[in-house]
Amino acid sequence: MNTNRMMAGVLLTACIGGLGGCGQSDSSANANANAGASQAGVGPAQQAGKAIDDAGAKATAKVQEEVGKADAAARQARDAVPNAVEQARTNLNQVKDKVGQKVEQAGARMRESAH
Repeated sequence: MNTNRMMAGVLLTACIGGLGGCGQSDSSANANANAGASQAGVGPAQQAGKAIDDAGAKATAKVQEEVGKADAAARQARDAVPNAVEQARTNLNQVKDKVGQKVEQAGARMRESAH
């Protein structure tokens, strides 16, 4: 996963999360209610703040999921490296043995033709 995209997602989530506290606090809501202002539930700013908080939580969960997938892929690749190295070593040894046999055969033919 592109590191720049992950960082952008994290920064976006942090910004969205920071905006989530923009609604009225309980003390200011109580002051307005005590001053005679009618409160018929949650206001538009609080609804928008909740929607932003929810979107931030979803974005954070998605980023964490993608980071988890990337970590698993990296771990799997690291685990596969020793096996690949060992297989390459085995293949190289087999090739060396075959080349050695061919050189011996060629030498034997040269000796035979020299006699």
